[in-house]
Amino acid sequence: MTLEQLRIFVAVAEREHMTAAARALNIAQSAVSHAIAALEARHDVTLFNRVGRQIELTEAGRALLGEARAILAQVRQTGELLGDFSTFARGTLTIHASQTIGSYWLPRRLVAFHEAYPRITLSLSIGNSVQVAEAVADGRADIGFVEAMVAHKGLALEAVARDQLIIVVAGTHEWVTRPPQNISDLCGSLWVLREAGSGTRTGLEQGLAAQGLPAGRLPVALELPSNEAVRGAVEAGLGATALSVSVAASSLEAGLLHHVRWPLPTREFYRLTHPDRSTNRRLRAFLDGPFW
Repeated sequence: MTLEQLRIFVAVAEREHMTAAARALNIAQSAVSHAIAALEARHDVTLFNRVGRQIELTEAGRALLGEARAILAQVRQTGELLGDFSTFARGTLTIHASQTIGSYWLPRRLVAFHEAYPRITLSLSIGNSVQVAEAVADGRADIGFVEAMVAHKGLALEAVARDQLIIVVAGTHEWVTRPPQNISDLCGSLWVLREAGSGTRTGLEQGLAAQGLPAGRLPVALELPSNEAVRGAVEAGLGATALSVSVAASSLEAGLLHHVRWPLPTREFYRLTHPDRSTNRRLRAFLDGPFW
């Protein structure tokens, strides 16, 4: 078993597609197929079920995925440790962030860090808050940023900014002229929401629960995996949603969305680190720099 085989296996497992993995790794598809076949033959196991033109992890594959991620993370950290003895002005800093933060709040701070340390490569991946916490926990990310407090054992959370959620609808929605007057009125419209586990969805549900409307009571017409998809569906006239002010700003200015005046609490943006892993000098420069 080689590190390259594990790297290829993880790429295939995360994408559930040989061609997509080969493209991401910039290698031939035949090399990907050979690496997976060699792993399976060497250990006499089947790592993927072939279902038509699709593949999916077997029980053995799921067991290997967690171990492979941990091994590759440890190898990366070991290399960074050695690099720290020479210089921290080069290398890669791996960051995972939830969508609102990664798309709207974090980029200018990444630009500022790049200007200060131009030879350090910043690698940003976007997911929901739960996925970000898992990436930091298993070592795939040096640091994570989320817009909801994540209860994940072993991770350190630190608030770094505040954000405001607002309720928005299209200009044709009845709430433009007859806004909701009490909490039960919010159930009088269909809603378009992010998936469970996203910081935006969690922030809305917690805010409304504090006002007496339990999670799950809103009539949800669509669950969508990105802020942009949610915003587009609501602009097209399907119901109401809650978005960060930064996400909704351009649509509000263009008149595509209308701000419904309903009180929602501000929320914190948090950065996540793993205190049991050594903090390399690149990460320390990122944490301690004048970017926050």
